[in-house]
Amino acid sequence: QVQLVESGGGLAQAGGSLRLSCAGSVRTLSIYAMGWFRQATGKEREFVAAITWTGGGTYYADSVKDRFTISRDNGKNTVYLQTNNLKPEDTDVYYCAAHPFIDQATLDCDYWGQGTQVTVSS
Repeated sequence: QVQLVESGGGLAQAGGSLRLSCAGSVRTLSIYAMGWFRQATGKEREFVAAITWTGGGTYYADSVKDRFTISRDNGKNTVYLQTNNLKPEDTDVYYCAAHPFIDQATLDCDYWGQGTQVTVSS
């Protein structure tokens, strides 16, 4: 059973930055693609970014492209989401996920973390 634990969320001002981390419980996590999704209460879950298991391929939602960067360290079983130039509309609960392949069309994944809140004030 793969467990994913997010951290790094919090309060930021518009234009600020946060670095989210997601640590996996098992070394076999390195063979999964990893992704970040976000969801606000009452809204559908939204794809944010994903990275292939090798780290050689990345995918971004248009709304975060050129502001967010996803990366991974397979030696540490950890994936990161660097969020820059944050906007109030980026306020959401951010979830990390693991799945054989993740891109902008992915709707569900095999494993999910519990989520970390990101709040951006104007």
